[in-house]
Amino acid sequence: MNKAFTKESDAQEDDDAVSLPPLPAGGKNYITPTGFARLRQELLTLIDSERPKVVEAVHWAAKNGDRSENGDYIYGKKRLREIDKRIRFLSKRLEIAEVVDPSIHHGASQVFFGATVSYEESTGLNESVQKRTVTILGIDEADNQQGQVSWVSPIARALLRSHVGDEVNLVTPSGVYNIEVLSVAYPCKAKTC
Repeated sequence: MNKAFTKESDAQEDDDAVSLPPLPAGGKNYITPTGFARLRQELLTLIDSERPKVVEAVHWAAKNGDRSENGDYIYGKKRLREIDKRIRFLSKRLEIAEVVDPSIHHGASQVFFGATVSYEESTGLNESVQKRTVTILGIDEADNQQGQVSWVSPIARALLRSHVGDEVNLVTPSGVYNIEVLSVAYPCKAKTC
């Protein structure tokens, strides 16, 4: 069926069909308390602040007459659909989230969820060595630009359960990398820092 002949409610049903980022089979949606609070705050801001403002703007634009050429109305309805989609996404993710506090491992030398790991990476091709640091976080909170990786990423899976001084292999499409764990750090509890 041509998209031009679908009702708006059909488009909303398509939005609901968008799948969540995949979790491993039988896996859980682990998240740190900070990440959970950030997602919850985003949800509350969307519900309490941003959505009512857009609804008000759409209501005002709708009163101005011809909706087919009313840019405020068209943009407002589009933005409202985006907000509603994000609200549904956040609600579902927070509902299945399992909050794990990485500070319980403070001082440990083994890599678990929430660890900041420094490692040395070398390839078998030219034996170049690079030092990198990553923090292993939940799927919904990891930001690659800040050196954070999801706990289901290949590098995190290679590092999990290793100890300082261990060497692990990371298999990628571009080859096998030998990784040596140099250090492991966890955030400390606020009262003990």
